[in-house]
Parts: sequence; C-alpha cells; structure tokens
Amino acid sequence: MDRASFFSPQAGRDISAPPVSSARFSIGDVVRHRMFGFRGVVFDIDPVFANSEEWYQSIPEDIRPPRDQPFYHLLAENDENSYVAYVSQQNLQSDAEAGPVDHPSLDEMFEGFRNGRYRLRRCLSH
Repeated sequence: MDRASFFSPQAGRDISAPPVSSARFSIGDVVRHRMFGFRGVVFDIDPVFANSEEWYQSIPEDIRPPRDQPFYHLLAENDENSYVAYVSQQNLQSDAEAGPVDHPSLDEMFEGFRNGRYRLRRCLSH
C-alpha cells in the first residue's frame, strides 16, 4: 500500500501516513477526552501520530493509543487550566451540546460559537 509523508515539527522528522485517513472530528469541533474529562476545540489534525517519540513513550503503556489513527491538536481546558493538548481519536468524543469552551486563545483562531462548533477565522483558512 502506498503511503504519503509529511514533515512534523513536533517530531522533527518526516511522518509516513496512509494516503487517505478518516478523521471523526473537524477543525472547530468541541470534544471531550473520554478518560480525563477535559474539553477542547480542534485546531489541527494529524492523520497519524506525529509528535516526538519521548512524548509517545511518556504515556503509560497500558493506555498508550496506537499510532495509526488521527491525532488532534486541541485548545483544551479543565477546571484549573487552559492549555494545548494532543489526543488520539479513540480518546475523544463529541461535546458540542455542553456549550462553548473558555480557552484564552480561541479568539485568535476562531469566530464565535454557533451550531455547536467554532468557525475558523477566514484569514486562517485555505
């Protein structure tokens, strides 16, 4: 099977991925982590794991997700903090019905919350 490749700044190397990958979520979607309960807004999607090996190995082996699935960059929040998270597709569920997210960087990337999702600022879309 042919594979595509792309450079990942987080990993510092080229990443091999299937030519077609099916992402369950889109940029602007509001999601919740299935295990840890934090919420976030998707702002980027990698078709497969594309972070550093150190990051991957830091996940406890018994809950470490497979690499060959979409991974999502999130503007995330929990009860105490706002941060950027990197999460596998298997660990996310839709959470649009719970309303907007209160991350301080949302206004830099998105234009308001409507119909359960955020709209990417026009100047940032291709």
